Amino acid sequence: MKLAKLSLVAIVALSVSAFADVENVKFSGNAKLFYGTNDAGKADLFDKKGAYGQAAATVAVSADLANGVAGKLSATGLSTLGLENNLVSATWAGFAGGVDAQWWVQEAWLAKTFGNTTFKVGRQELDTPLAFTEKWNIAENTFDAAVLLNSDLPQTTLVAAWVGRGNGTGDGGVVRGIVNGSDPFVTYWKDGAYAFAGITKLIPMTTAQVWYYDVVNVAQAWWLQADVDLKDAVPGLIAGAQYSNIDVEGVSDDASAWAVKLGYAMDAFKLAAAYSSTDSDGPVRVANTATMLGKSSQSKLYTEAWWNYGYVSAPDVDSYMISAEYDMEDVADFYAQYTSADAGNKAPVKDMDEFALTASKAFGNLNTTLAYIYTDADDQNGGDSYNTIQLYLTYNF
Repeated sequence: MKLAKLSLVAIVALSVSAFADVENVKFSGNAKLFYGTNDAGKADLFDKKGAYGQAAATVAVSADLANGVAGKLSATGLSTLGLENNLVSATWAGFAGGVDAQWWVQEAWLAKTFGNTTFKVGRQELDTPLAFTEKWNIAENTFDAAVLLNSDLPQTTLVAAWVGRGNGTGDGGVVRGIVNGSDPFVTYWKDGAYAFAGITKLIPMTTAQVWYYDVVNVAQAWWLQADVDLKDAVPGLIAGAQYSNIDVEGVSDDASAWAVKLGYAMDAFKLAAAYSSTDSDGPVRVANTATMLGKSSQSKLYTEAWWNYGYVSAPDVDSYMISAEYDMEDVADFYAQYTSADAGNKAPVKDMDEFALTASKAFGNLNTTLAYIYTDADDQNGGDSYNTIQLYLTYNF
């Protein structure tokens, strides 16, 4: 694992040294403009004091380098575009309350494949059950990590990873960008983390995965999941089950959660329902360790809310989720989700009900989404319900 400790500067230097044999160079990126408004408190919809907005741009270059090595380098920048002067009072990402332009290196990695084994080292996105890149924000959190993938076993992938640093924060977002030359990425918890997994399709119609995490000097965790596609028995029917346990060092009680899911798809229409329950004595949420298991940290549990994260994953909470999706050809993709979290006496949260409705449409390279969210949470807005409207614009190039 010594390669995992390569600095970002060393990684970039390695890629530069291989420029003589660069092939398949590709430039890509996106520009985003996100806006949200709610009528919580004394604000009305579209009032400046209840609105938040921001623009972001990401520019990336990827290439095949010498000796079969692939690489990617990207940077992300944030700006309010002056929206705070008359339209919004808060931002989506970056330093809390800050309106200055910010930027950071989003990805900088090298990858090499040896037979059925691939090694990827550097700054990158991760997608694992308890350490992952959250996609809801205008800018995503990433990691300085080393990942090893092997597929020698039939229909099975083995994973080993070391995570050294990240830029996720307790509110589910990302830290401020580079200021006065300082890198926004910090050590992952105290001393980094290891993750090991096996993902297999050997069981008929089933994708099963087992994950083990060691967040050094902090906690050890397990995540077990099986997703079944019953297409050979009942076309369109799917089911799933999850179980997770987090053993925090120095604490007698573990955090645990389980969830089940059932779904059905017919042509352009999809339905799903899920239920989850967390241990009443859990000391932490069963959620993303990359965003510090905070109140707004997203969870991979089937019941996770569309917008109000941190409820279904909290200790002593029983939750259910119902969703429907319909792709109306040449009009838009519509999605509706209702989430209910019933908090027990030991929960760090209160009861929460959320209904979210979205309409998404692509116009060439421009992806658009309009969202409406109804929130009724006993620990928000003085216990009164409120409405939220959000607009997402993303232009890919």
